[in-house]
Amino acid sequence: MNPEKPHNSKMTILLSVNAAAILVAGILVASAIWFNGGLEFRAVDERSDIVNDQAGEMALLESASGSDAKIPDTANDIGNLDYISTSSHEFDSSSVAAGELWNESAITIYATPDIDICVGGGLTDLGSMYWQTSNTDVISGFYDSARTWLGYDNNTCRYPVVNGAGTTTITAGTYDGKRKDSITVTVVMPPVEQWKHEVLTLVNKIRVKNKLEQLAWGTTCESAADTRATETITLYAHVRPDGSGWDTACPAPNAGGVSGENLAIGNAAVSPVSVVALWMGSESHRANILNPDYTNLAVGFVYEPDTTYRTYWSQFFSTY
Repeated sequence: MNPEKPHNSKMTILLSVNAAAILVAGILVASAIWFNGGLEFRAVDERSDIVNDQAGEMALLESASGSDAKIPDTANDIGNLDYISTSSHEFDSSSVAAGELWNESAITIYATPDIDICVGGGLTDLGSMYWQTSNTDVISGFYDSARTWLGYDNNTCRYPVVNGAGTTTITAGTYDGKRKDSITVTVVMPPVEQWKHEVLTLVNKIRVKNKLEQLAWGTTCESAADTRATETITLYAHVRPDGSGWDTACPAPNAGGVSGENLAIGNAAVSPVSVVALWMGSESHRANILNPDYTNLAVGFVYEPDTTYRTYWSQFFSTY
């Protein structure tokens, strides 16, 4: 608590890291999942403000055996089935020609990346497959598993390792030789400002569904939200790098006020839909989103591909 803050102020601090939607308050859930390159995911208690582990670029919810928490079905929890994220592609679900894997010849994805690369046409029983890329400066390879907690199928999808913007050709096939196909993938940078406002749109859809007032864009704390997202690159905590509290980025006015913070980083938070689903899957983060006291929401988002976690989000709720 900031000693200069009036007594009638209150704050809520909430933290999520990668798949923090799986966390249960007061319980440490720790497990390691290994992919090519030995990437490790470790979930920590949401009240732990320091992330000591090299969190893997992938995080499977099923790794937290015994946890009763989950990332919810995004569309159902948001309550708007016709909402479509800025994700620039949905794979064609019509039948695929014999011997092929895709109906498409080219797709565009964001560099975060915001979707898994999936074969089309509802193909099943493909067995083991190989995945190759022609330009490793754009996509250097694929993880062995898809992001199943977002609805992707391990048997037909792969999560790409994106290194930068540009174009590459993906070739995939089955080891039995029955199917082989190529698709051109163009990687573009995420639209930062658009995505920040999409988070507000999604939050308001959730609040309307729950019979709560919609939040206005938090102009007063807009720069603070951007600052806090940037600061999580250095220190992922509800303490700022200089040791002060997170709320000092946008302190309440002398008349008092209510404020709260949600954070998220990593590959479970690579688009507006996925980061909101992540927060909604955590009871305490969800409480911030559904807090009837708040009137404003500012969102910060930073994409830094040369850093460990690459995507960094903040929500700064307030009544001022």
